[in-house]
Amino acid sequence: MLDIKLIRQDATQVNAALARRNDALNINALLELDESRLALLTQEETLRSQRNGLNKQLADLKKAGAAQDAVQAVIDATRDISAQIKTLESQKDALDAQQHAILLALPNLPHPQTPQGKTEADNVELKRWGDEFKTRVPENALPHWDIGTQNGWLDFERGVKVSKSRFTTLRAEGAKLSRVLIQFMLETHLNHGDYEEVAPPFLVNRAAMTGTSQLPKFEADMFATQDDLFLTPTAEVPVTNLYADEILDASQLPLRFVAHTPCFRREAGSAGQDTRGLIRQHQFDKVELVKITTPEQADAEYARLIEDAERILQLLELPYRVVQLCAGDLGFAAARCVDLEVWMPAQGVYREISSCSHFDVFQARRANLKYRPHAEAKAELLHTINGSGLAVGRTLAAILENYQTADGRVAIPAALKPYFKQQTHLTPQQTAAGASATSAITAAAHATAGPAR
Repeated sequence: MLDIKLIRQDATQVNAALARRNDALNINALLELDESRLALLTQEETLRSQRNGLNKQLADLKKAGAAQDAVQAVIDATRDISAQIKTLESQKDALDAQQHAILLALPNLPHPQTPQGKTEADNVELKRWGDEFKTRVPENALPHWDIGTQNGWLDFERGVKVSKSRFTTLRAEGAKLSRVLIQFMLETHLNHGDYEEVAPPFLVNRAAMTGTSQLPKFEADMFATQDDLFLTPTAEVPVTNLYADEILDASQLPLRFVAHTPCFRREAGSAGQDTRGLIRQHQFDKVELVKITTPEQADAEYARLIEDAERILQLLELPYRVVQLCAGDLGFAAARCVDLEVWMPAQGVYREISSCSHFDVFQARRANLKYRPHAEAKAELLHTINGSGLAVGRTLAAILENYQTADGRVAIPAALKPYFKQQTHLTPQQTAAGASATSAITAAAHATAGPAR
């Protein structure tokens, strides 16, 4: 959430920063509301001063043994002022609620390092890694939804049968690969990043969702329960809020967490986008990295978090690129963001597999996350940082596409072979009749199909 004091002090700067986001937003209405609120506050303070004076006058009259009429007149005046104060408090509370609602709806201001731009076409590619691994993929590579279905690892049809569209059932070594990836990611981060592993609740309350900015703006994208709890859209929500409304000691910082959770999103605004395969599901697994730091620690911790997410892709030998998002493509709460995009050869595109975001104090102000620099210091807002390390389903999809072999099989990445007892390739699921689910259809597809561009 933005600081109302900053908005008061430099409205021009704030409006200019919001304009960088390509949003039709300005703070003029908020400033008008704030002026009305401050005017009420001034009136209230004046009346309280008058009431204090009357209370002193009343005490003096009683002490002097003044006539009852004189005492009653002061009592009546005090009651009248108290009634006026109560009315002003009610009006101010209403304005406070309106102001808070507007502040909750305003996005974060882009960091000065965030490049100018309006759409993802203006994002800046920082680097590519692993281009040499692209050559191992045969020309006739199938998209992951085909190779996964034909080998019995992805069952989209039965996922829909027991739920609805955009739910998938992983089967046999598809399910095992997903489980192995979760374990591999967690162990890698714990061994290299000085993280504490957390297993948070999968249901979170409205305050936690508001603290990390999912509410109120994105409520339509969330799955809610009857008792006003939400299925977590990302482990960022419960983990970041572990210390909400607390004041930490500087010696505790930085806090570094890694957590695996299933994630649930309606994807209400993405109709028709990436509907095939595992890219955009209502339920998916993700390993999340979350850091809570002082302002001085934040830049170094952010750089390390990006490196930690990249390490997973490098160990899996999956080609990827690093893209810095422009101001117009930033997420609502982010001041800056770097996306890792994995190469999907059968589709001929890079797909986001991790979004690494630096929120500055935006989430901390909403969640009331503070620390005390030293014992005598005033409490200050913390910085929050997070990123996927990685999205599990998208990593699985990338392996199915990048590790296909010319004979239609899928090799197991070297880093994962210990989890498969040194097995070299994924095993096709066997049907009830004992025949491989990889049939003549697969061979024919590999013989005739080019990359799905």
